[in-house]
Amino acid sequence: MTTGRLNSTFDGLRQNGQKALIAYLMAGDPGLAETEQLVLALEQAGVDIIELGVPFSDPIADGPVIQQAAERALKNGTSLRKILASVTSLRQRTNIPIILMLYYNSIHVMGCEEFCRAAKDAGVDGVIVPDMPPDEAGPLKRPADAVGLSLIFLLAPTSTTDRRKLVAKESHGFVYYVSLTGTTGAKLSNMDDIQQNLKKLKKVSATPVAVGFGVATPEDAARVSKMADGVIVGSAIVKRIAAHQQDPTMVEQVATFARSLKAAMTAS
Repeated sequence: MTTGRLNSTFDGLRQNGQKALIAYLMAGDPGLAETEQLVLALEQAGVDIIELGVPFSDPIADGPVIQQAAERALKNGTSLRKILASVTSLRQRTNIPIILMLYYNSIHVMGCEEFCRAAKDAGVDGVIVPDMPPDEAGPLKRPADAVGLSLIFLLAPTSTTDRRKLVAKESHGFVYYVSLTGTTGAKLSNMDDIQQNLKKLKKVSATPVAVGFGVATPEDAARVSKMADGVIVGSAIVKRIAAHQQDPTMVEQVATFARSLKAAMTAS
């Protein structure tokens, strides 16, 4: 199993004593052209990995901010195939790791084998499927492994020791640790609980761990970066995109926020 750009990114950051800033964008919000502009601007602002959400009509893991972004993207005609074409276009201009976060229905409609081939050919490095746990991922795991597409699984704060071992074993690139029991956009839960759970996870896995759900401010990012290998920021970025959609400086507004996140993480 190869993880290419993801492994190289985490290894390089580790050697420099830094942590990964992972930025989530809803692909197609407000449009795919703007999504491409945002990816390039975020890279320049210090973001290490891009996570592109694929809009879906019933996003069970997402809070209101990302649900609304998905609705806007769907109204704009955004589709999985169009997103893959956009990644292909981006690969002519950037080598930043790009992962997709999408629900299994979107993959099922295309077919697991065709999806994995198309994603890898486009330049996608990894895939997060919130409604597919590792013990049910067989239909996707085989074709993903065959083309070298990393499957990244979610780990809840309520997970048992056996569950932590399974998720750590099956995740490639990094483990996505969900900081709270809820949907995206909620506030960070008790930091002591996060720290204790990450310590337990580190005991059973050498795979990098990135923390998502609830990281909304530079202060949040700095605190989490002291505990984890990566910090995932989603709703706070999507909220700024929504607030500035009619503003010609929208891309720069979002990039400025990302710079503040990275600066806080670097200083911590």
